[in-house]
Amino acid sequence: MSRTNFLIFDPVLVQIDFRVTKTSSRRSDCPISFALETFGDRWSLLIIRDIVYFGKKTYGEFLDSDEGIATNILASRLAQLEENGILVKQPCDADKRKEFYFLTEKGLDLIPVMLDMADWSARHDPQTGAPAAWIDMVRADRDNIIALIRENVRNGGSIFVGADSVFGRLMAGQ
Repeated sequence: MSRTNFLIFDPVLVQIDFRVTKTSSRRSDCPISFALETFGDRWSLLIIRDIVYFGKKTYGEFLDSDEGIATNILASRLAQLEENGILVKQPCDADKRKEFYFLTEKGLDLIPVMLDMADWSARHDPQTGAPAAWIDMVRADRDNIIALIRENVRNGGSIFVGADSVFGRLMAGQ
């Protein structure tokens, strides 16, 4: 049943449609709710962390993370992140049975979120594993470091792992 009301605002006639239509499984149009539904569970954020901070790319590498994700949860979260446009999956040229996961541009847009979460944790967790030198660098030059990370991760690199890691390059430049 459709209910359409008309309101008259001098000199404009405005039509307002009060029908409730369910077009998706979203709880609301709140931007925080959208973010949480897209990438906000613990495992999804840890997968993104593993890509950005440690350069992990394969199912097996994600499975080996210290947090001990179960295989069914990992498979589900990788599929969900891919479905939501955060990750893209590509076959390995050398071994067609292996697939690599990369952040999309939408996924790369989460780098500032990851840095902010690390900074918040460094401020409030006395047992944080975050290197103080790294946190200080990000606080001092956040925008430039985000650009460096984004470019490095886009090219298959990471913050801490690899010969061309962002942290290594920044430390060498000091």
